[in-house]
Amino acid sequence: MADQATFAEQVAPFMDPLYSAALRMTRNPADAEDLVQETMVRAFRGFPNFTDGTNLRAWLYRILTNTYINTYRAKQRRPDMTDLGEVEDLYLYRRLGGLEAASLGRSAEDELMDLFTETEIKEAVEALPEQFRMAVLLADIEGFSYKEIAEILDVPIGTVMSRLHRGRKALQQALHQFAVQRGLAERDPVVIEP
Repeated sequence: MADQATFAEQVAPFMDPLYSAALRMTRNPADAEDLVQETMVRAFRGFPNFTDGTNLRAWLYRILTNTYINTYRAKQRRPDMTDLGEVEDLYLYRRLGGLEAASLGRSAEDELMDLFTETEIKEAVEALPEQFRMAVLLADIEGFSYKEIAEILDVPIGTVMSRLHRGRKALQQALHQFAVQRGLAERDPVVIEP
């Protein structure tokens, strides 16, 4: 059992990343501060039950995520519904010449990061439906494994994989729209069926 006297020392290195994650979740600095504060209160209370030597980072992110879901999401009566089943895989990548770039030895991420501003990427991530946004943030920004995300969100690994897949596809479509607006890609041709 961990000693509460060491709580502040052990969680201090995670404060800035927790605040960054909270800011991405809430999209508001004041709400992010409140979320981190509530997370720390809950973590402090639960610290005697924390098993020393286990993944403190994942434990804190789970508390952060659960606190966000319980507190901030409860304000919404009905979550956004999005049907992404028809979205093509590698949607953005194919429309921005990714296959040609791959033959030159550059990764898709390198090519895309050259084309978009940080603001455009942030807006695209923030526009994702919450269940997909949380999975994308935890995996692609915070670097958690599928197993850790499943534990943080308290969902099966298959659900994490599905949310990540659908969230990434939605993100590709959003970034494609930015590319069209900036003249970097053409609109998809309209197919008229006879």
